Amino acid sequence: MRTPPRREHGNPEADAGDPERLYVITGGPGGTGRAPLDLVTMIVARDEPSPTVQPEQAAILRLCRAPLSVAELSAYLSLPFSAVTVLLTELLATGLVESRAPVVRAALPDRSLLEAVMHGLQRL
Repeated sequence: MRTPPRREHGNPEADAGDPERLYVITGGPGGTGRAPLDLVTMIVARDEPSPTVQPEQAAILRLCRAPLSVAELSAYLSLPFSAVTVLLTELLATGLVESRAPVVRAALPDRSLLEAVMHGLQRL
């Protein structure tokens, strides 16, 4: 009989591909639907982690003191995008984080318009 390889618990790189760990983190199949998040959605924490949240969710809250994209969170936590979206959906439902659409470059005012306004204000 072959024994399974010994794993280092607590090491994110050793646990990242572990299906059992991902099952526990995400709560298994089913559950509620996921929030409409994509890789560039910005996440910002609205509160400090409480002792009752999962360790991965506490890590998200600590990382998101300044806005981070879902892709960055996935990379920092060494978790697949799908697992991170499940964790974020729970945090969004409880109001511990807020999601923001990324700033679209086309939505910013034209530089020449801003310069014209600045020059006009300087003349006053």
